[in-house]
Amino acid sequence: MRTHGCFSFSCAKWRLLNGGRWQIGSLMFLLHLVTTVGGQIRYSIPEEMKKGSVIGNVAQDLGLDVKRLRSGRARILTEDNIQYTELKTDKGLLVVNDRIDREQFCGDVTPCSFSFEVILENPLELHIIIVEVLDINDHAPIFANNDKALIFEISESTLAGVQFPLQSAEDEDVGQNALQNYILSPNDHFILNQHANPDGSKYVEIVLQKPLDREQRPRLSLKLIAVDGGTPQRSGTVNIEINVLDANDNRPVFNQSEYKAAVMENAVKGTSIITVNATDADIGSNGLITYWLSKMKGSAAEMFNIDEKTGTIYVSGGIDYEKDRKYEVRVEAKDQGGLTGTSKIIFDVIDVNDNAPVINVKSFSSPLSEDSPPGTTIAILNIKDADSDRNGQITCSVDGKLPFKLENSLTNYYNLISDQYFDRESVSEYNITITATDLGTPPLSTSTKLHLRISDINDNAPLFDKNIYSAYVSENNSPGISIFAVTARDADWNQNARISYLLEDTQISGSHVSTYVSLNSETGVLSAVRSFDYEQIKQLDLVVRAQDGGSPPLSSNVSVRILIQDQNDNAPQVLYPVQTGGSVLAEMVPRSADVGYLVTKVVAVDVDSGQNAWLSYKVHKATDRALFEVGLHNGEIRTVRQVTDKDAVKQRLSVLVEDNGQPSRSATVIVNVAVADSFPEVLSEFTDFSMHDKEYNDKLTFYLVLALAVVSFLFITCLLLIISVKVYRWRQSRVLYHSNLPVIPYYPPRYSDTLGTGTLQHVYNYEVCRTTDSRKGDMKNMQAMSQSLVSVDGADADTPHVTKQMSGNFSQMSTLINNIQAYTDLPELRDDGLLAI
Repeated sequence: MRTHGCFSFSCAKWRLLNGGRWQIGSLMFLLHLVTTVGGQIRYSIPEEMKKGSVIGNVAQDLGLDVKRLRSGRARILTEDNIQYTELKTDKGLLVVNDRIDREQFCGDVTPCSFSFEVILENPLELHIIIVEVLDINDHAPIFANNDKALIFEISESTLAGVQFPLQSAEDEDVGQNALQNYILSPNDHFILNQHANPDGSKYVEIVLQKPLDREQRPRLSLKLIAVDGGTPQRSGTVNIEINVLDANDNRPVFNQSEYKAAVMENAVKGTSIITVNATDADIGSNGLITYWLSKMKGSAAEMFNIDEKTGTIYVSGGIDYEKDRKYEVRVEAKDQGGLTGTSKIIFDVIDVNDNAPVINVKSFSSPLSEDSPPGTTIAILNIKDADSDRNGQITCSVDGKLPFKLENSLTNYYNLISDQYFDRESVSEYNITITATDLGTPPLSTSTKLHLRISDINDNAPLFDKNIYSAYVSENNSPGISIFAVTARDADWNQNARISYLLEDTQISGSHVSTYVSLNSETGVLSAVRSFDYEQIKQLDLVVRAQDGGSPPLSSNVSVRILIQDQNDNAPQVLYPVQTGGSVLAEMVPRSADVGYLVTKVVAVDVDSGQNAWLSYKVHKATDRALFEVGLHNGEIRTVRQVTDKDAVKQRLSVLVEDNGQPSRSATVIVNVAVADSFPEVLSEFTDFSMHDKEYNDKLTFYLVLALAVVSFLFITCLLLIISVKVYRWRQSRVLYHSNLPVIPYYPPRYSDTLGTGTLQHVYNYEVCRTTDSRKGDMKNMQAMSQSLVSVDGADADTPHVTKQMSGNFSQMSTLINNIQAYTDLPELRDDGLLAI
């Protein structure tokens, strides 16, 4: 090992006279020491040097040529990226780059130094430089509360020789510039004793030399001056106020003059460490003791706290072994009379593995060509651990089975290199996780991730993110509206991944696809060319091609299906009652009709779909609103109250049929109702009898008598049938009752029975069975219609339409039901005239 450098001030002066650029400035240049031992040199400089001051000639001290510094791109590397120095590669000089405050940088740690690394490339060289910062006397001793006086309460019975500890002054300087001496202002009662701690710090006590007499002088004022040994000398002053008390002549005494305890670093706040104990020979209030921690130096004041009553000391701050390995504090026991006893506590900090390794990426190359050979350097890493011994030793590795490995090039430096050839078609990118683990117990680890991309050629065709696309568009849309967008992805890069979208040549309903939709070649957005009608076309099937910009280009196709959504653009259509221009159709209601009598049913359909075709019915206008109501969902017109003789024979209802669309659409139908017990009453209201002759009256009477006979026969037949059924059921129930068998009524499945004889007289009786889904079906069966429907033609009075209506009743009903079936899917009419469900 070869050591070279200057070891005296005269040597430094000789180098200055021989061309070295050394700046002394306003500060005294104390010492310039250069030592090179295996790539490591050391300098010593005073703190607070001006920016640009020369520290040393690195090139000369390392034995390097200035040209080597420039060609090797010499630069300084630090851990915290804060550079207090700067390397002038053109001259090989190391100069001050930033203000260096030794007290802020190192505190009370001596010697104070910092290190950094100078790295050169081609070939790679690493040199460690250590700079020691020397202290200057730039801080005066200060007391923690120099603006407040130190107050003591001392009993007049206190004997001479009693000691009273004082608050120590602090001086951020070290060595000869630190605190050296204390001076007490002249007085007749106290003298000053100074003591030194093992670490060299000083603390003082005032000693009572002459007993106090409260009656003569109840209060004393003193001054304590702390001076350092620097040039020029600096000092700090604090006032001492002494209040003289009576009768308390014993001070607390600790059971040990010095306590020792151990504390784990990173101990949680509130952890108890040790309990001190002091006793006082006094009794009463003078014997009550409270514990205090005297003013502590440095960070110890933030680390510990004491219970005033029990003397238990707790952790109050974050203890870090890497910052302070030992703490020394003074504890005071103070009685109620103002006497104080003191003791010293030394805390030894036990190190734990609480610092994980730190990984810094110094260089990283991405993307990497897939034809790069094995052994290519990808990244340069710097890995360090702040712990010591085994806690600071590191092992590092690449996680997973990846084609990479780490090589240790220099101290704390690792190279990440490739271990095989790459194939981007198999793997286009790598997420590399590098883990560094120390050897502590338990071990701590740190990971960093590198995202490496592999460059490629155009060997991948665009791929759509779906096998088939489906989209929805409402009918009556505006031309040019955007429907949706197709998306394709290409695994290639740059121009090879630039995708264009094209519509394939297809036919839709005999027309070219371009007459329906258009496609944006860059964004893939499909737009409508025309307005669609759901009733004409319900879906569009087309093919979209995605083509990249490579040479030659590659492409792929995808099927697209566009479904047209229905809108409420069609109003309901009334199928029954049929609105005629010549005849006036009227439903006949007898005056004996009860409440709920079924007058007729309005049947309507809507060519829309979904809820747009859900219909609701309500009375819009009526001759007598209090007499009729219409079913909201089934369109049945029923009586609301009992029909009376005062009700008009001719009733006119306007029924509004409305769908459930938004906004809704509606249609109106006029329903004429004749309230009468006989056809003459109806004819007298709807026809002009002055136009009929006697022959017409005779024929009318014949037909009325015939109709009455038929109705009476049907009524008696139905009445006998109902009575027979009732008797049969009664007998069956009696048999079941005497046989002790449970009687279970039967209902058709999925139907709610609303069976009843109805309110129509004679042949108007009918049976209705409604499903639980009231909107889907209304009628179970219907018997033959008869005189309930009356047609009166005011234009032709010679021929009575009553008989014509009666004779053609079944044929009209069959035609009506067939028309309703065509729109509402009702069952066919049976041969016997019943509508079966």
